[in-house]
This record gives sequence, C-alpha cells and structure tokens, in this order.
Amino acid sequence: MYKRQIQSLGVGSGLDLEALVSQLLEAERAPKQERLDSQEESYDAEISSIGTLKSKMKEFLDSVDELRSDANLKGREPTIKNPSENIEPFTADASNSAVEATYAIAVTQIASGSRIETDNAADGGFSSTSDPVYTQPTLLDPPSGSLTFKIGATSDSFSIDVNAGMTLQQLSSAINSADDNFGVRSSIIDTGTASGGAKLVFTSSVEGEGNDLVIVNDNDLAELNRVATTNSTETVDYLSPVKNAQNSKATIDGIAVESSTTVFENVIENVSFTVSQLSELGEDGVTPLTSSLKIGFDSEGLEGKIRDFVDNFNALNTQITSLTRYGLSDLEEDGALAGDSMIRGIQQGLSNMISSSVSSSGLGTLFQLGIEFNDDGDLEIGSSDKYGFGSGEDRLRDALEDNFDDIAALFADEEQGVAVRMYEYVEQYTNFSGLLSSRERSVRDQKDQLADEREQFELRMASTEQILRDKYLNLDQTVAQLNQTGSALVAALGSA
Repeated sequence: MYKRQIQSLGVGSGLDLEALVSQLLEAERAPKQERLDSQEESYDAEISSIGTLKSKMKEFLDSVDELRSDANLKGREPTIKNPSENIEPFTADASNSAVEATYAIAVTQIASGSRIETDNAADGGFSSTSDPVYTQPTLLDPPSGSLTFKIGATSDSFSIDVNAGMTLQQLSSAINSADDNFGVRSSIIDTGTASGGAKLVFTSSVEGEGNDLVIVNDNDLAELNRVATTNSTETVDYLSPVKNAQNSKATIDGIAVESSTTVFENVIENVSFTVSQLSELGEDGVTPLTSSLKIGFDSEGLEGKIRDFVDNFNALNTQITSLTRYGLSDLEEDGALAGDSMIRGIQQGLSNMISSSVSSSGLGTLFQLGIEFNDDGDLEIGSSDKYGFGSGEDRLRDALEDNFDDIAALFADEEQGVAVRMYEYVEQYTNFSGLLSSRERSVRDQKDQLADEREQFELRMASTEQILRDKYLNLDQTVAQLNQTGSALVAALGSA
C-alpha cells in the first residue's frame, strides 16, 4: 500500500535521490555528448570552409575565364582626337572584328524629328491658352471631333478626342498624356503680343528624312484645321512643318554618309559611332574640321583583366593559407582544413602554373608580363627593379604597347596557355561533380550519420534514466517501509 503512494524520489526516505540520479546521468552523458558536439562542430566548420573556398575559387575562375579567350584579349578600343577640347562631335564603339585603322570624320548634320507650330493669333490662331479649340458653332454640328497623330513613313499613330469647349491647354495636356503616344510632345508658347497670341507647338522624336509628323482632322471640322496638317482624306494641306525631320550626315575620309538616327551603325564595318554635336568649322567658317578615329587594341581593358587576375589569385591564395594553417601556439587555433593535403595541392598546382613557360609566346612566362611572386607567396606587379629586368609595371606597360599577340598566346594558347590550363584545373574542383563538391557531400553525409547516432544516444540515455529512477524508487519505498516498521516497534515497546 505504501509502495503505491510514493511517486517522487526521496519522499519516502528523505534522501536527495533526484540529485543523485541527475549526477549519475550527467556522468554517463558528458563524455559522449562532448564527443558528439565536437564532431558536429568539426563537420560544420569543414562544410563552411569548403563552401567559402569554392566561392573564392569561382571568383578566381571568372577572372581566368576573361583571359582564356583570344577574342577577349584582342578587343578593339576606339580612340578619338578632336580639333578642339570643347567640341566632341561623336563617340564610337568597335567589335573585336574591327580592322585596325584610322579614319577622318566630320559631322555635318544631326538627325532630328519634325516641328509644327500653329499660326499667329492675327492669322487665325489662338489668342490665349484658354481659347477653345472647338466650339460646336451650331446644334447641327457634331459635339466633338478627333485628331490623329502619325508619321507618314511608319505605322505609329494615336488619336485624341476633341470635345466642344476643350481649351488649348487641355488639348496640349491630352496629347502629352496619351497612353499610345509614340513620341509627340506638345507645348504652348505665349508670345506676349496680341498679334502673336498663344502658339501650340508639336515636336516629334521620330528622326530621319521623310518621317515628318502628320496631324489629321478626322471629321473635317473647320475649327480643327487650326491644329491639323491635313483633312480626313489627306488631300488638303493646313499647317506645315517649320522644321522637317532630317537624317544625320557625316563624312568619313571625305566620303559622305547618312543615317536616319544619331547612330551610324556599321557604316565602317564592325564600328558604330553616335553623333551629338556638329563638327567645328575651319577658319573659312564653311569647311568642317575632321576628328581622328583610331581603331586599335584595347590595352586598357586588357590591363584591367590582368590586374583582376592577380587580385583574385591573391584572394584565393590567402583563403587557402588561412584555412590550412596550423596555429603557431596552443593559444592560436588551427585552420578548419589544417594540413589538408588536397587543399594544399590546389595551392601548389596553381603556383606551378604561374611559373610555367609557354613556348608559343615570345614572352615565355608571366614574369615577362610583369607578374611575379612576392615574399609572402602572393602575386604582384612590382614597382621596383628587383631582378635587373625592369620593374613589373615597366614590363607590363612594354608588353601592352608592343606584344598583344604574345600576351594572347601566353594566356590563351589552346595547349599551353596559362589561363586555359588554370581554367580546366580549377573547374575540376568547383563544378557540381568536382572534387570539392564531392568532398562537401561526403561531409554532409557524415553529419547526417552523426545526427542518427545522436538520436540513438538520446534514446539510450532516456532508457538509462528510467532504469535509475525505477531502481531508486524501489529503494525509497523499501527505506520508507523499514522506517514505518521501526516506528511501530518503538511505539509498541513504549506502551509495554
């Protein structure tokens, strides 16, 4: 009966059995828990480190990719020299297929759209912005009409409804806010004179000869002739453009060329140039002065690719060194991949390629391009002449000026090129099925197995706890019974 009444450890005996069970469980749990936690921490650190390393290697791979293509290395750079610093008639772009050459270019006309103005007030135009465009002269006249805006040489068009009483200002706003407006802008100029009045001005962004704006009076309402260029059948002329749409015009080595826009595309094969200003005129005030357009190798772009390569190599090298280092003392932690032979092998393999010779290039090695190892094992383009061959900066500048083909061979030769070999080497580690990815998956699998082991351990600990509690609950009950029996005997003896 008493056994069944005891539910908590120590109630029957008065002993701290709960603390005893906790101490025994902790003694059992601690070493195994520490091993599991330490192993999980190690796996997490390795997974994180591999991910960081892959990221750095991919960044390096991108910079290598920029150097392993002959086309990337032999890009073209337009260089423009103008007669005056104050006038820059055009800018230019060139594809890698453009021929190295120099051209004399003069810009004589800039492409533009057409411009239309309403008449002066004295000639039947509008006196103010509040003037109605259409008044519906009689009840027999329609309550509204419409205007269609279009370009004669294109299919672009949109229409505006003109209701009776619509003012000049309202019409201008309706034109500008039309959803299908293809590039017509309306504005009002108040001349400030009674004879001039308010003039409605239409400008079209559609450039090129023959692309004049046409405004059709769709319903042939007489009052709307004031803001239209033609009737509904386009057989009668009203307003005429004060400025017709026009082409851009230029001369290239004395040859006249035209474009319907401000861009001359492939007028020179694989070269385009965009005009923005008329060329400066000579002393006679008539003859335009030419600008020089030189198409040559993009030395600045190539130099940027080379320096990016150096910077990304150093970032990767630093990362590998940090991950694989051993602490110099007990107080300094080892890297997460300390002494890892595969990771060290990557570093050594890249260093060997940096130092390798490319027989197809007159430069031979990256050293001749100015790239050299410093005392820390990083690459640099040095500013001092440490070896008697000129500084790294001097060697790089000389190569960029005179040896584009040799630079291309040094990096991009199909068999020996440094960038070609490096790309293949690094990719075998970074792609989905690569060595680092396989390594990462393997560690994740081990972590999953550890999770299973931890789950089994927790089950065993739960079982152990139950066994201990049952054991000490029985002890507690036994002590309680003995105490009860002893108390009964003492009481009996006392009454005898």
